[in-house]
Amino acid sequence: MDFDIIPLVISLIPATLITLIAFYFFKLHTTNEERRRRFLLHRENQKQALPLKLQAYERMVLFLERVSPGKLLTRMPPVGENKKEYESLLVHTIDQEFEHNLTQQIYVSDECWNAIKTAKNTTIALIRKTTLKDEVTSADKMREVILTEIIEKGAPSDTALAFIKEEIGDLF
Repeated sequence: MDFDIIPLVISLIPATLITLIAFYFFKLHTTNEERRRRFLLHRENQKQALPLKLQAYERMVLFLERVSPGKLLTRMPPVGENKKEYESLLVHTIDQEFEHNLTQQIYVSDECWNAIKTAKNTTIALIRKTTLKDEVTSADKMREVILTEIIEKGAPSDTALAFIKEEIGDLF
């Protein structure tokens, strides 16, 4: 009787090995198919997201151009001689432009968004710092001092613009 079991066990060993090998290759195949499917889905999403990302970068470049002190001061001349009112008008305009483009942050990197916020805040700080200077007695003088400073040091938005251009270059 013991002799009947030995041939049965000997014949089950190759069957078990073949079953395990088949299971291994089936698992390998399904894993590879899942990865391929995810890759194709990711590639399709990238195709759809790229135009949205580029549009967001375009809007952020437009924002930075609009709040660049030189262009902002040209576009928004002082209404009167009061420098505080002019400061408020400029800061309000910058904040309004920023809020209008707030949703674009989901399409740009965190570093890029931080560079844009820094440019905005630095521009506002430049305007406020200039208003506090003793030699600035009117809105026109304030404009003149700000324009002189950005000619000498450059606009705060220039750094953010360079960052955006570099990041767009990395997309391609």
